[in-house]
Amino acid sequence: MKKYLAILLAALLAFTLAACTANENAGKETDGKDGKNKEKGGEKVLYMNNGQEPTSFDPPIGFDSASWNALNNLMEGLTRLNKEHQPEEATAESWTVSEDGKTYTFKIREDAKWSNGDDVTANDFVFAWKRLLDPATGSAAAFLGYFIEGGEEFNNGKGSADNVKVKAIDDKTFEVTLISPQAYFLSVIANPAFFPINEKVAKENPKWFAEADTFVGNGPFNLASWEHDTKFVMEKNNKYWDAENVKLDKVEWAIVDDTNTEYQMFQAGDLDVSDVPSELADKLFKDGKVKVEDQAGDYFYRFNVTKEPFQNVNIRKAFALAVDQQKIVDFVTKNKEEAAYGFVSPGFKDPSGKDFREVNGEFNKTDIEQAKALLKKGMEEEGYDKLPQVTLTYSTDDVHKKIAESLQQMFKENLGVDVKLANMEWNVFAEEQKALKHQLSRSSFLADYADPINFLENFQTGHSMNRTGWGNPQYDQLIQKAKKESNEEKRFEMMYEAEQILFDEAPIFTIHFYNQVYLQNEDVSGIVRHPVGYHELKWADKK
Repeated sequence: MKKYLAILLAALLAFTLAACTANENAGKETDGKDGKNKEKGGEKVLYMNNGQEPTSFDPPIGFDSASWNALNNLMEGLTRLNKEHQPEEATAESWTVSEDGKTYTFKIREDAKWSNGDDVTANDFVFAWKRLLDPATGSAAAFLGYFIEGGEEFNNGKGSADNVKVKAIDDKTFEVTLISPQAYFLSVIANPAFFPINEKVAKENPKWFAEADTFVGNGPFNLASWEHDTKFVMEKNNKYWDAENVKLDKVEWAIVDDTNTEYQMFQAGDLDVSDVPSELADKLFKDGKVKVEDQAGDYFYRFNVTKEPFQNVNIRKAFALAVDQQKIVDFVTKNKEEAAYGFVSPGFKDPSGKDFREVNGEFNKTDIEQAKALLKKGMEEEGYDKLPQVTLTYSTDDVHKKIAESLQQMFKENLGVDVKLANMEWNVFAEEQKALKHQLSRSSFLADYADPINFLENFQTGHSMNRTGWGNPQYDQLIQKAKKESNEEKRFEMMYEAEQILFDEAPIFTIHFYNQVYLQNEDVSGIVRHPVGYHELKWADKK
């Protein structure tokens, strides 16, 4: 993984496991097709599992893995990541860059159409990007647009939409001005948060994205049907500018949140792709049936520093040091993940050619005796004779449950602390985490673009992705300086220092770095799984 991601440093790695109620009938045939023979009348149909109900197919709101795998194939931005994970021309056929590297001018394809037949215009991008940044939209992805001049000010309520430097030169020419040159800009805008929105459709029906019969996209596939919490179906979009290279006729997505059920469906021929159940992992790996690909991101837990007892840094660090990450990846998840003792994934090289993770070392690595000492110290500092009740909350999913149960056991054995477990449906869990209602809760991060700053910017004070209540002025200053620093050596030193502060104050603890482990029908080819966390089905095929 390290070697591979290092090669991709200049490309987008670009943004969770989560879940909703399992439905064993989801994805089963309802139109007379034989489960073993997926083609009917010559159609090529790919059968996937989405794991949970999509949060939203509104691009700035569907900023999570529950939504963006599908959304990435229903819509398209100015650029798209290719098979080598590099940004290439998509809705934009070309672009030019000013001498100072700050202004990009994109030429939109004449044959770029919406699924309802309308032209995709520069105004559709102006409308969408300003809506992403509009504080009224409430997008968790808005921070990605802060590199646009006027973007952060508009999103923070200190500026207006008129001051956001995006404009339509004409119907097919779109211009954007950045606050400073950004090497990863063309990769970032391949993210679904930057997809266009048909302005006319959105103004006529603000909920255009909520149902299949009102959805209007511009990607390789259309949303043909959507049985909420059960399944949704995408069909090839014949109005897509590159439709001749789209080989599949349909993609049917089940919504099943249990890995064992998913695997059984795969075995029965009702799915073409499956995750690997931990109980069968050893055998399936030994049999050579498992495919493993890179992914940049973390599985981790957030402390809520606004709730007792986690207002105390020593109590937070005690809980962090009581966790044995290696045991979790060896005996619980069993998917060859790397135990995580930092937040920035391996694979990012600094100017000296050394890996970020190697240089900055390991933080909060398992130390039971130190954990006990810190818990005692923290309780004395707070005047606790008995630790307040701690509840660990996770979103419904069999893997999340197993990890939570392992942590519960570790806290009991290593600290003598009884921790309660609570689970809830994904959408409710996510909203309550954002609202700082959880005490201790699971989380995931998948990189949005290929730079360590993307990992670290999440924990700035008040950042939409922070969700811990923690803040540190020195940390904030380091991140802001790093985002504007052109000297790479200085920039990496700032990021190294910032990560050290993050773990010194421990608003989080990490479990493992992500990889992509899966089983796939041998008749299926061409699915591109980006290290950024979403899938490309544009080039997928099925015999």
